[in-house]
Amino acid sequence: MEQHKLGSTGPRVSALGLGCMAMSDAYGPADRGESIATIHAALDAGITLLDTGDFYAMGHNEMLIRDALKEVARDRVQISVKFGALRGPAGEFTGMDCRPAAIRNFLAYSLQRLGTDYIDIYRPARLDPNVPIEETIGGLADLVKAGYIRHIGLSEVGSDTIRRAHAVHPIVDLQIEYSLIERGIERDILKTCRELGIGITAYGVLARGLISGHWSKDSGTAGKDYRLMTPRFQGANLDANLVLVESLRAIAGEIGATPAQVAIAWAAAQGKEIVPLVGAKTRTRLVEALGATRVTLTPAHLAALAKAFPPDIASGTRYTAEQMAHLDSEKPATA
Repeated sequence: MEQHKLGSTGPRVSALGLGCMAMSDAYGPADRGESIATIHAALDAGITLLDTGDFYAMGHNEMLIRDALKEVARDRVQISVKFGALRGPAGEFTGMDCRPAAIRNFLAYSLQRLGTDYIDIYRPARLDPNVPIEETIGGLADLVKAGYIRHIGLSEVGSDTIRRAHAVHPIVDLQIEYSLIERGIERDILKTCRELGIGITAYGVLARGLISGHWSKDSGTAGKDYRLMTPRFQGANLDANLVLVESLRAIAGEIGATPAQVAIAWAAAQGKEIVPLVGAKTRTRLVEALGATRVTLTPAHLAALAKAFPPDIASGTRYTAEQMAHLDSEKPATA
């Protein structure tokens, strides 16, 4: 698989990364054996970047990755970990803690759960409103010097925060949602990252499966699936968004690919600094996602997609109102 340098200061990573969250029941039931087999298949296909969070099923996802990588040489993969999100015993989110002392604690547990002595890219999951970003990045910089982490990343923050963080220590990448129906980073964040030499690891390139071509009004009814609580997957919003998928399906048919493959290829085509994270939790979905690397979008294809999916075309917000309020990336830049 083609590889790209992640940001101006980061490692070389595969053109696609594997997001592992769905392997820990976030999108309904997941099969442990199939999840591990999917990670192995991803590595065999040339994917080197695995993304997780210490709060994904309260550490379950990290331990799953550890078990999948038991027989894999450590330098064959880059592990990206988000930290800082606090959860209660019922699974509810209760805030963020990005104080340096807390970061050292989170890291110690992640190293143990992952079975490794360093993490390639370590990032706060969200901005902690109670801790200046300079303080958070300073604490992470100390961990880089100590050899416990290799690179510092950010997640879902805006241009002002990116600049302040990057002034303390080089930021290798920003992890943020980006897809045909979620193009908020094009307002200013993408420009800021390009200016500073910061890569983009784009999650949600299939809008959590909504534009994959596999979702229907009857999907997600078996087991716990948090997507059903988000506005884009509810009521009239869902109806309107599924109509958009039919436009994508028509364009994909002309290209000779699936809707998911075209959506992934579109994200990758927006720039070499963008690495789409695919959230496949089965080998079947992984094989389909890998097919996106063989899809070539011509200027005519890109123009058709731009016409069918103008900015802000999606119905409903990508998170609940409470969660949207915590997204620094949604705040307009002041500079």
